[in-house]
Amino acid sequence: MFGKILLAVDHSATAERAISAARELATLSDGEVWVLHLQEKEILGRGGFVMLESEAEAQAIVEHAVKELHDSGVKAHYEVQNTLHGQAGPAIVDAASAHDAGVIVMGSRGRSDLAGLFLGSTAHKVIHLSDRPVLVVR
Repeated sequence: MFGKILLAVDHSATAERAISAARELATLSDGEVWVLHLQEKEILGRGGFVMLESEAEAQAIVEHAVKELHDSGVKAHYEVQNTLHGQAGPAIVDAASAHDAGVIVMGSRGRSDLAGLFLGSTAHKVIHLSDRPVLVVR
């Protein structure tokens, strides 16, 4: 089915459910999972920026996901990438392409379509930009 799975994780409650979904897909297909976390930075005036989370926080989320997968017998790798706030969607799609993933698994924070329209929805962006299947977990 899917030899390589890209799992995008963040600090939301749906990330745990996305980890479970990726684990199930990998188990069914004897596949491997690439866990991706995007450490976002906010641009400030005059060319400065601020990271929205620490390196330790970013590292902890991917290590947790990989441990969960390894404990279930799933081969998993991880990476943390930096991106600008609001640019997670294209970064996830690019990572899936770079890892030749057959599917992208990610959580949704459950915003309504209206809220997603105004606030921007990473899941919506990934679905529209991706050339491969996207499994969005709620």
